[in-house]
Amino acid sequence: MSTLATNTGHPLQSLASFVRKSKERYILVEMRYAIAGAIAAILALSTAPVRADNDLMKRALQDLKPIPSVVPAVKDNAVTHEKVDLGKLLFFDPRLSASEIISCNTCHNLATGGVDAGPTSVGHGWQKGPRRAPTVYNAVFNVAQFWDGRAADLKAQAKGPVQASVEMNATPDHVVKTLSSMPDYVALFKKAFPNEASPVTFDNFAKALEAFEATLITPASKFDQFLEGDGNALNAQEKAGLTLFLDKGCVACHNGINVGGQDYFPFGVVETPGADVLPAADKGRFAVTKTASDEYVFRAAPLRNVALRAPYFHSGQVWSLKQAVGVMGASQLWAKLTDKEEDDIVAFLGTLTGQLPKIEYPVLPVRTNTTPEPSLAK
Repeated sequence: MSTLATNTGHPLQSLASFVRKSKERYILVEMRYAIAGAIAAILALSTAPVRADNDLMKRALQDLKPIPSVVPAVKDNAVTHEKVDLGKLLFFDPRLSASEIISCNTCHNLATGGVDAGPTSVGHGWQKGPRRAPTVYNAVFNVAQFWDGRAADLKAQAKGPVQASVEMNATPDHVVKTLSSMPDYVALFKKAFPNEASPVTFDNFAKALEAFEATLITPASKFDQFLEGDGNALNAQEKAGLTLFLDKGCVACHNGINVGGQDYFPFGVVETPGADVLPAADKGRFAVTKTASDEYVFRAAPLRNVALRAPYFHSGQVWSLKQAVGVMGASQLWAKLTDKEEDDIVAFLGTLTGQLPKIEYPVLPVRTNTTPEPSLAK
């Protein structure tokens, strides 16, 4: 018998054993490849949404920024605790108006999204204002104030309504006389403006209001959390709405920290809305610049917390956010949005609602015998 036969048995048996073992090794290798392929497929499927979220975040961050969690600095007006405390009292004090009925909070109600309830505000003597009150929340991030941008900053804006006959119907002299008549206010102005001999002035009134309003920011919205890297902060519909917001071109006007408020645009680029939405008599920024190309041009509305503050547009005539989205698609983008697209964009806009600051209604300084009495005269 040969050595092969002696060591391994019959040659055919040895060959069969070799083939069997080879098949086993082949099957084992194939199984390993199959398992590796399955694992790779699972990993690919599990990481695909993460990659998609990262891509969407990167796209959004090209034009949109999260609201910072700290109060921003304002030009030529240090935001100190003393100014903020004083400004808060001024914001809620109706005695700065001629009637002593209207305060800043009347038209910019902090409990209802920083706006009032109606299409246009009701001011002195039940007069109706010409435009919808803009929100005071996050207004510090706007390029300028008012729909037409006629106030460069919140200091300038603060001086406008108090003097407007259709709003608070007061004067700088009335404001200073009222504040100077109350010792508590005088003491608070001295704390807020310690280096001034006579700190109770109309300019300092405006600076204190600006300091308080600069604190009215609403960070940590679902959208902010998404921009900061949390892919789970938005659900599928909200992400679809954000994608549409970017793809359809909404972001061309509504960009920056405030998702708007950064520049001026004509209302009715493609199709002019009806006269109820775009009143012919209100020519927007033209009233400020007197430039023909600025007719019916308005500052892009900031969309932060937009779900909280119907009705919409400067005319305040659209009560449904979905309808407002449709109007903007038709008038600005040449896009007839489908029902689902409108719903998806509205879902995204809902993610812009941030954490509103907790504001406790203050107890105001007590009037004295020298405090001006209210007047309803025009």
